[in-house]
Amino acid sequence: MKRKALHLLTSKNGKIAIYIDADNANQIIAYISQSDKHKKKWSFISQIILENHRNPDVFDKEDINENCKDVYAMKFFKGGDNDRIYCKQVRDNNISKYIIVASELHIKKKTQKNSSKEIVIIERVASYEYEYE
Repeated sequence: MKRKALHLLTSKNGKIAIYIDADNANQIIAYISQSDKHKKKWSFISQIILENHRNPDVFDKEDINENCKDVYAMKFFKGGDNDRIYCKQVRDNNISKYIIVASELHIKKKTQKNSSKEIVIIERVASYEYEYE
């Protein structure tokens, strides 16, 4: 069964969009909204994505195996709380647009490498298929 993704933002040229997983939206939005620090970081990461820039310090591929090649992580406060929002990138050929879906929140990643806990989340996000609203 496909999961629902809700539209949040679109780039000025219309070629990149950010969506949020409907089932996890409340948790992710509550996390982003909890302080000005979190809102600013979300805004910064979103702009990097929408402007198609590369900054692996805040948004990078989680390339742990062949099945997870479309999973990325928004990295909040690396070296501090080290929180993550794991995202699925989808190429929609029907409308020639890249879609990033903020799929799952992971609080306080504790290790530099991905532990078994992170690997389970990344593999789960990789398995998601979405319908867009």
